Parts: sequence; C-alpha cells; structure tokens
Amino acid sequence: MSVVTIVGGFGKEKEWVRYQVESFNNFIDFGLQKIINEVGTIRVVQDKEDLKIKFGEVALGKPVVHEADGSSRAIYPNEARIRNLNYMAPIYVKLTPIFNGVQEKSETVHVGDLPVMVKSKICNLTGISDEELIAAGEDPTDPGGYFVVNGTERVLVLIEEITSNKPIFEKTENSGVSVRINSEKSGFKQRHLVEMKPDGEITISFANIKKLPIVVLMKALGLENDKELCDLVSREDKILNEFYTNLYETDVITTEEAVDYIGKKLKVTKDYIDERVNQILDRYLLPHLGQEVGDRIRKSKYLARIIRKCIYIRLDLSPEDDIDHYSNKRLLMSGELFGQLFRSILLGRWGLIAKMTYNYQKLVKRGKFPSVQSIIEANTVTKQILSSLATGTWIGGRTGVSQRLDRSSYIKTVSHLRSVLSPLTPTQEHFKARQIHPTEWGRLCPAETPEGSSIGLRKHLALLTEITPGVSKEEDDNILNLLHGEKQGGKK
Repeated sequence: MSVVTIVGGFGKEKEWVRYQVESFNNFIDFGLQKIINEVGTIRVVQDKEDLKIKFGEVALGKPVVHEADGSSRAIYPNEARIRNLNYMAPIYVKLTPIFNGVQEKSETVHVGDLPVMVKSKICNLTGISDEELIAAGEDPTDPGGYFVVNGTERVLVLIEEITSNKPIFEKTENSGVSVRINSEKSGFKQRHLVEMKPDGEITISFANIKKLPIVVLMKALGLENDKELCDLVSREDKILNEFYTNLYETDVITTEEAVDYIGKKLKVTKDYIDERVNQILDRYLLPHLGQEVGDRIRKSKYLARIIRKCIYIRLDLSPEDDIDHYSNKRLLMSGELFGQLFRSILLGRWGLIAKMTYNYQKLVKRGKFPSVQSIIEANTVTKQILSSLATGTWIGGRTGVSQRLDRSSYIKTVSHLRSVLSPLTPTQEHFKARQIHPTEWGRLCPAETPEGSSIGLRKHLALLTEITPGVSKEEDDNILNLLHGEKQGGKK
C-alpha cells in the first residue's frame, strides 16, 4: 500500500481536524451545562427584597445574522466572510426567579452569542451534500475546525501544558528534590511547589504561602500525633531517619499552633486567622482532592506520599521524572479553551453574574421590579468572547491562542489547524524543552518548526496523529471500582 493511499485514507476516514470539532461539540453538549450547573443559584439582597435566580438548562440556537431592519435569519460561513460578520449562535439559559421565597415562572433568556466552529454539529454546513456546499460558496474538501470573526477566519491552536493533578519529581542541585503539582478542579488551577533541601527539610509553597514547613501544614490538617504522621509517611527506618529532621524544625505541636503559624505567614490579624487559614486549607490546598473540611485527611495522606517519594529519590531508590516526557503533558483543544473562557466571563469579577447583581440592585433602588431578561447584559458574554478570539489573548495570560488561519495553500491550512503552541516564552533559552524528545516520535513532526526564537516551541502534529479525548472523572471512578471489585473477587 502506497504512502499516498494511507494518507488519503486517513484524511477521509479520520479527518485532519476531527479532534478539534469533537472537542467543540463536547463543549456544546456537556461543557456549557456543566459550567452553568457550577453556578447553581445566585442570591441578591437589596433592602427588603430577596431575589434568588436558579440557573437551569442551556440551549443553543443555529448561526444567525441580525439585519439592520431588526430581522434575523440563518447564515452560512461564506456570507460572514464576505460581509465581515461574526458566525455565531445564540445561547439561551432557563432561569427561575425566586422573590422573597416564592418561586415564579421560569424564563428562557438570551445570555449572549457563541462563535460557532465551522463543520461542528450546530454549523449550518453540517449534514448537507457537496452540491449544496458548492451552492453556499463553500469548498467540499474544507476540513473546518476554525471560526469566522468579523469576516476573518480564526483558528484556536493546540496548547501544550504540564498535565494537571500529577506530581512531577525532579532532582535539584546538592541532592535536593523539587515537586511540581498543578492541582485543578472545575477550571480553577492552583500551583504547588514542594522542595526538599539538602539538609532534609521539606517545605511547600502555594497560594500566598511561601516555603511553609510541610509538617506544620500536616498538623494544621489535623495530624497532631507525630507517630501517626510518621506512619503515614513510611514504616521503613531508613526513610523515617531522613524525615525526622522535619519534626524538630519548628516547635509547633497542636493544630491550633499550626493554624497560628500559618496565620503569621499570611500576615493576617488574629480575628481573621481561623477564617483565612481554613479557606487556604480547604479551597486552595490540592483542590482536586476536594474542597470540604472532610477532605483534609485525604490531603494529609497525599502529602505523606509526596514526602516518601521525595526521600526515595534523594536516596536514589527511585528515579526522578522527566518533565519533557510526553506522558507528563496534555494538549488543550478548542473545547477546553472555550470552557476556561466562558467560566471566566460568567464567574469573573466583572462577569455576567456580577453585572446581573449590580443591575438588579440599581433598578430596585429606583423603585422598579425588573424582569430577569432586563438585568442580563447579553453583550457582556458576546463581546468578551469575540475580543479573545480576535486578539488571541486568553485566560491565564496566554497570548497567541487564536490566530488568523493561513490560507496560502490547502496543505498550509491543514498544517496550521494541527499546530501546537508551547506556553514557554521564546525570549528565554529553554534548551531542553526545545530539543526533540524520544516520546514525541509518531506524535509530533520533528522537522516542522519555525527557525529563530520559536524553534522547538511552535510544533505541529505528525501526519497520522490522532488526539484522544481522555476519560471523565465518572468514567475513571467506574473503571477503578470495577478493578477493585475484580481484585476482591480474586480475579486477575
């Protein structure tokens, strides 16, 4: 079988950018609703008026254009290109107002417009024949996977990042060990850095806390008894001998003393110490393990395993991790990127919900009792999404996420749709990150990277590479429960 046949078959059966389209479809089907469910119910209190708004089901329309005479009709991507329009679909959310404890009739309100990916499930081109595509001014071989914003075709490049919720262990100078943990839950990401010094002292940095002795943190989580703490770390004498020095670094014994110690680190007043430290321990410490008080013991066990692995690596009983190994990296696709953006627009400081609260309070002060639709600024969502797509500036300070699609040739178009962007800045050396890693074989093209400062940081998928969507937490739990049941049943 010739190479041409293989490549042609892959393009027809697997499609060059199917992963981007499927990622966007997944965002439409599940991601939007998941973010709305995270909002749940918001409460606004103004004078004697108590309003609660319960967020319900999300629905998406088809791409439409709003004409100057007030009419609306369906639109195809080619018309959006020619007339410098946005190819977008309206987002509707079912809201239920509850005034002073009395639930009123639910309303389906328009909360904004979402740019539609060409060839996605809600695109007007999906499901029509080649003849109809040609009649609509479209190329039947066009792979899709991009957006049309102000008449310009924009592509969301794949973003390479260190995998979340996985500790990465690396040796440092003078027999030290450092551990990076990007803990993520519902779009909220908290970076942790655990450092083991050459003298054996172990500290942790996260949120606004820098180099906190890890034993103090574990005592604040409820492990007051030193023997219980040591038993969690290990029962091997050679491991505990390396750990004992941490027990004598501070004179903290009880949980209350540990909380006060952390409070001084945070430089907060005595009246506010308990509230602030509890917020740090529950919300910001390893959020992927849970954000309730009852999750603290899980966090203690997790930290104990981190300590044990650090000591193993220091004693050369276990190998360090290779951060450039591709198993330690993940690619963010259009669905994940839109999820981050939409969540920020909805829940941000100046986001949709904050403006809803402000508008309601302003109107009630004037003696008016507004409808739900009247306090929602749909333009807030639409403008912020369009701004990010048009400029390429994304959540988390990322730049260059959205780029103008290269239409020089069909091959360049497909190549651009399959490009991968590293978050590392091109102005610094990053020698190891720029080099080809053996685990990139068959995944990334070793030759297609630009000359100059971006070499090795701007990459492209290999010709026959596919991207798997991953496994959801529910599926992951089901697999683990199944394996646990088989183990208890005596099966291999």
